[in-house]
Order: sequence, then structure tokens, then C-alpha cells
Amino acid sequence: MWRPRVRNIRMTVSYDGTAYNGFQTQPGNLRTIQDQLEQAIEQLTGERLKITASGRTDAGVHARGQVFNFTTESLIPIERWCMALNGGLAKDIVVRDARIVPMEFHSRRSAKRKTYRYTVRCGRNPDVFKRHMEFHHPKSLDIEAMREGLRYIVGEHDFSSFCSARTTKTSFVRTVYEAKLICDPYEEELGSYAFHIVLTGSGFLYNMVRIIVGTLLQVGEGKRPSSDIGAVLEAKSRRRAGPTAMAHGLMLWEVFYEDEAPGP
Repeated sequence: MWRPRVRNIRMTVSYDGTAYNGFQTQPGNLRTIQDQLEQAIEQLTGERLKITASGRTDAGVHARGQVFNFTTESLIPIERWCMALNGGLAKDIVVRDARIVPMEFHSRRSAKRKTYRYTVRCGRNPDVFKRHMEFHHPKSLDIEAMREGLRYIVGEHDFSSFCSARTTKTSFVRTVYEAKLICDPYEEELGSYAFHIVLTGSGFLYNMVRIIVGTLLQVGEGKRPSSDIGAVLEAKSRRRAGPTAMAHGLMLWEVFYEDEAPGP
């Protein structure tokens, strides 16, 4: 009996995570991005399947470039997948790229690097239109001290201090290739400006970016010196780091694969 050829399809999806309990399916019928995507695929193809993502994002965290893949027997031409899926998805989820990849491609295991971006609005007033994607810090911060603190993050380190105790990982060693702080122009009408902490690494532990940001904010507030970031790393103790920054400022910016990753 003839059967359609199975294809492995890789997709890139952007989403506003405000209304969702993270990316990954959760017990108790909680609303997640994964469930929305799988339901849209089933509605389109009739196939009930599980997708594989490059990694999970927590409740309230957003993504510009989350990657996932799945195998399908559907004969839908690859160039029609994005429009067809988006027609069945909520407006806060948009599939923006679809391509056929080798059967051995795995969104998580094949990933080489990831970039996360955390956005803070510093100053008198928040931007009401971006309030779900920016953490508002009303007081001034020492941006240069925070930039200096970021220098200690770059390289291969044991990031135990910047990892939630809830992690299931057995190794805490990760490599951060780039860590930078980018400021947007000051907005007179708001009396504030946004800045972005951007981290690119081989991988990230549970809450790692948010704990790094929470600790850097303490540096910006003058509560600890820039050099303390290095001391926190060496301590390998979560108690030495700062608080976990709020989820809504975090965005999974991009995932890189073979021949896509930039140089160190």
C-alpha cells in the first residue's frame, strides 16, 4: 500500500508569551504555545503529533525566533505552510518560516547557539504600548557599571550561581560568546529610555538569563560593584547572586544551527 513520504519540517515562530503558561505543554490543560501549534497542525493536516522545540520558555517569556520541528506525511507544499498555519493561530503567535530539513535534524540537539534579549525601561514612565515586553525600572542606573559587569560573563564558566535550584541539569558549564548592553535613545515624552541586555551562548540553564539580569540591576543600582559578578561566578552558589528578573522582559531572540552561527 502506497504511503506518502515522511518529511521533517523546521519552523521558526514568533510569539507574545503574555497570555501563555510557557512554551511547553503543561499538566492541567494550561494554555501553552506548544499546544496552540499542535492543535493548528492537527486542524490543517488531521495529524495528531508532538513538535520538538529548541528549548522551553517560561510563562510570560516571549520569542522572536523560537525554532521547532516535526515529521509529517502531509503533502502540503512547504511554501504554503506558514500562511495556512497562521490562519488557525491566535494573533499573538506567528509562524514566519518553514523549510524541509534532513530527517536527523532536531531543533534542540542540533542547535549550536542561542541569543536571548532582556529589555529594561529606565526612567520616570513606562511605555504603555510595550509594557508586556519591558521591565520598568523607575530609578536611574549606572549603565557603564553594568557593561563592565557583563565582561565577567563572557567565556566558559560554571554558571551554578546563575541557575535556579529547580534545574534538572547535571552540568552547569556553559559558554557565553557575547554579552552586551545596547541603549535606545532617550524619549522625552516618557522621561525614560529602553536598554537591552543581549546574551549569546552555547546554551542556557533554567532562569540563567533572568538571574544574570537581576544581579546586573543590583550593580546598576550601586548595591554591588561590577567586579562582584566575577566573585558570584566563582562562588558557584545561587545565594550569592541577585534576584530573578521578571519574566516579561525576556525574549528568545534567535537560535543558530550549523553554518548559521556567527563567529566567536
